[in-house]
Amino acid sequence: MGKQEETRLRQAAAAGFNLLCCINVSALEVCHFTCCNLHTALKQPLSLPGEFSVSVIVVTFTACLCRSASYKNYPHPCFCTPGDPIEVHRRKLFLWFSHLPQEEKQFGGYFSPETMHVDPLILERKTEDRAGLHCSPLQTQGPSTPSITVEQLFDPAASCCEGRGLNVLLYGAVGTGKSTMVRKLVLDWCRGTTLTQFKLLVPFSCEDLGQLANSLRDLVSRKYLHLRKHPLLSGEGEQAKDVLFLFNGMEKMKLDFRIGASELCSDPNEPLPPGVLVVNLLRKYLLPEASVVVTTRLSALDRIPQKYVSRYAQICGFNDPDRQRAYFTSRLLQQTGETARNHEAQALIELLYLNLQRESQLGAACFLPSYCWLTCATLHFLHFTDTQAPIRTLTGIYTSFLRLNFGGEVLGSKTGTNVQLQENHSSLMLFVVRTLGKLAFDCVTYKRTSFSEKELEQWIGGETKTDEELRQLTMFRTDVLDFFLAPCLDSRKHLPKGDGENDEQRYVFAVPAMQEYLAALYVVLGENKSALEKLTRQVSVAIGQASEEVSAVVNIFSKFIPLRIFAGYNKGSIARTMASEMFRTEDSQNEDVLDQVEQSLLGVHGPQLQQYSEGQPFELYPIFMGGLLHYENRVLLQQLGCSIQSTTVVQITRVLRKYLVREMSKPQPPEELMDLLVLLYEFQNPRLTAEVLASIRTIRLTNIRMTSLKCFILSSVLSCTPARYTVGSHLLQFNSLGPESCILLRDLLLDPKTSIRFLQLCDNPLLESGARTLLEALPENQSLTHLSLMHTGLGDAGALELADRLQKHAGLQELNVAYNNIGDNAALALVDACREHPSIHTLHLYLNPLSNVGKQSLYVRGVPESQGGSGRRVRVLASVTEGSDLSEDWHPILSVIRENASSWDRERVEQQLKVFLRDLEWGRQQQQSLWKRLHFRRVEKGVRQTLRMLEKDKLPPARK
Repeated sequence: MGKQEETRLRQAAAAGFNLLCCINVSALEVCHFTCCNLHTALKQPLSLPGEFSVSVIVVTFTACLCRSASYKNYPHPCFCTPGDPIEVHRRKLFLWFSHLPQEEKQFGGYFSPETMHVDPLILERKTEDRAGLHCSPLQTQGPSTPSITVEQLFDPAASCCEGRGLNVLLYGAVGTGKSTMVRKLVLDWCRGTTLTQFKLLVPFSCEDLGQLANSLRDLVSRKYLHLRKHPLLSGEGEQAKDVLFLFNGMEKMKLDFRIGASELCSDPNEPLPPGVLVVNLLRKYLLPEASVVVTTRLSALDRIPQKYVSRYAQICGFNDPDRQRAYFTSRLLQQTGETARNHEAQALIELLYLNLQRESQLGAACFLPSYCWLTCATLHFLHFTDTQAPIRTLTGIYTSFLRLNFGGEVLGSKTGTNVQLQENHSSLMLFVVRTLGKLAFDCVTYKRTSFSEKELEQWIGGETKTDEELRQLTMFRTDVLDFFLAPCLDSRKHLPKGDGENDEQRYVFAVPAMQEYLAALYVVLGENKSALEKLTRQVSVAIGQASEEVSAVVNIFSKFIPLRIFAGYNKGSIARTMASEMFRTEDSQNEDVLDQVEQSLLGVHGPQLQQYSEGQPFELYPIFMGGLLHYENRVLLQQLGCSIQSTTVVQITRVLRKYLVREMSKPQPPEELMDLLVLLYEFQNPRLTAEVLASIRTIRLTNIRMTSLKCFILSSVLSCTPARYTVGSHLLQFNSLGPESCILLRDLLLDPKTSIRFLQLCDNPLLESGARTLLEALPENQSLTHLSLMHTGLGDAGALELADRLQKHAGLQELNVAYNNIGDNAALALVDACREHPSIHTLHLYLNPLSNVGKQSLYVRGVPESQGGSGRRVRVLASVTEGSDLSEDWHPILSVIRENASSWDRERVEQQLKVFLRDLEWGRQQQQSLWKRLHFRRVEKGVRQTLRMLEKDKLPPARK
């Protein structure tokens, strides 16, 4: 198959993938049974019943096959044998297990499990050492035992009894990759690349197995109708030796191996509860020839007695930076075919790898593949957000991360009970919020990032508990605690002030942002209520359940202690907390929050920037609080058992609006203003955004490193404003904006809802290509009056194109293209275009390589020849002199140079200042008036002072 055809097929597959889940299975079977190979599907018409068109089926079929490395590798000639139920089973399993979670769609591009999968480290454990739960997160030496594959675990030589299948128990901590490994195992079996000794693989999710009695054969046929009454499951002879059962998530089942609780059964046709069937399969009493693989978490490791386990294997995650790097490469490099973006992705991977090699705290977190996913998702959000992608937020990424790992999890009942798992038990995530969330909240409150083991015991252990609560706490510590917390690699860095001599082991959250996220969730869910507030809520519930007499008494009592006041106060305090944390004075000089997030992942390369606030800044904390109130995040949290009511959101939003409007009426540093824009973007509340922005007249983002994401956030937030909303000034100086960012700026200028009058893009490497993109907005934009493109790399070509487009924008009044390497001819063309323009009155051209003749020509061109001549007078700022006279604009020119000289090319600025001195000296010599000569000397003094300070490097450094 040629490249062009393969590309076409993959495009069709990408477009048709979403149809896989909604197309009738029978139609899929018609496609599979009819098509002998891919070319048949493309070239021969199909006669299909009903609503299923040929194109839909071909796209669906193509999507299925393109998910494998190559359609030629599909090993089974199943399309010619439509009656074989095992081949039907392979195809359906392949379709079902190829479907990826919704969270994976945020990466864009075309992903499949085989292209994304990186094998975790799997170690076989002996019975006596299987409780050695974790490998060291930053293990520098190789493991004492070699890594093993799942296929090696089923080596027939390992069977201790002839005629009996193997029972393999795979276990690992939360986030080590058990479910991902199971998906890959099933897909590889479907392709025929692993476990080929088994004719039939029957996977089950233990969470999906109910309590209704079924026979083994009925249970299989209920999940897989095409395997109904299959002879391999009949129990006759030794046919079951070709069957492998897979039970994923055994911790969600309550297995009891006591004879009194789980009766012996060898008949696959006898109805029994699912737990009893699994117990008899493991006992080798039911289908003893069949093999069984079970995955479970650490806390459930002993639920299966040792005598029923043939081999133990621990999934250890990614124990070295090379595995982590392979994972990052598979995610970040396959999202786009664009060369520029692939170069950027490769650079990100290199920086990330360097950070991991330093044995950083991030490297300890990425020991778990789940945190590798979170790192990739965050980097993708920071660097590859664009207008074509669906709206994503940082809060949404963290909420999705928790849903992927803890969706549907509850704290279960005692072992051996037959009580439905969901009954009478709170969600695991809610338990996390009430324990680790409280820990995170207290640490954020007291500006701490680490804690000792004793402090951890106080927060997590809490008060005296019942036996059941202690059992649940033990399960939580074993399965969940190490997912969120990790030993601190540099305890001195995280010690509170005054604890420097303490050498005890300290702990931190696996990634810093998780501490702020859990603290925000703890507050938004209302878990930080005072004892009186909680009592109030309990009394309110009791009132609803009480009789009329009790209600009457309480009504009288409530006249003295109003019960409703506390709830309203709590919601108001949440809003006040968000506002106060957003605008902490001590954090006002820190970098904006998105830069902080990026540095936590990629590290700081080069000199460490000064941190102005004492202690750790927690600037994501209020932003996460706002993001958690967004509807989509509340839906995900509802699935986790954490409910945020709409009425609560309304009350918090109402109070928050008042505080934000009040704070924004005060001047804010650019970093704080950028953080506010991020908060409004995370909140995704257009009405609140519009009301807050109505109090802002100038968006001053000078020195902010404006990435494409920040431009997208700015554009998204401003799009919420009402029609003809006007931003007085839009300052984007020293923002590292490149040509790509101009696409978003162009869209912002074209947005009919937003009116920007002042746009300053000084000192950004826009280059000619970026300027060309930006100028596309001029014909349709009617609000812009002042545009500064100083030091943006325009060159002669950019200046000439700007001159051609100026007439298409009637409202522009002032244009700054200083320091752009513009020569005489291009400068003259710009002056002519400005003179013919109906409203431009000022043009900045200083610090460009203009000749003396050229500068004199500019001043002449700027003035019409006569009152009746064509054109208007235009002020041209090209030097501190105009011929033999001083320019009336010499002071603003020197001020701009002095302000920016430390960040510009020193040699270029010094050369220009010396040119100014020569012009001043020549002009002074031409003056007859003593007063004018003194005025020239005054200006010369200012130029010489600036030059001396520049040579001695005494100018105040410009912030980057």
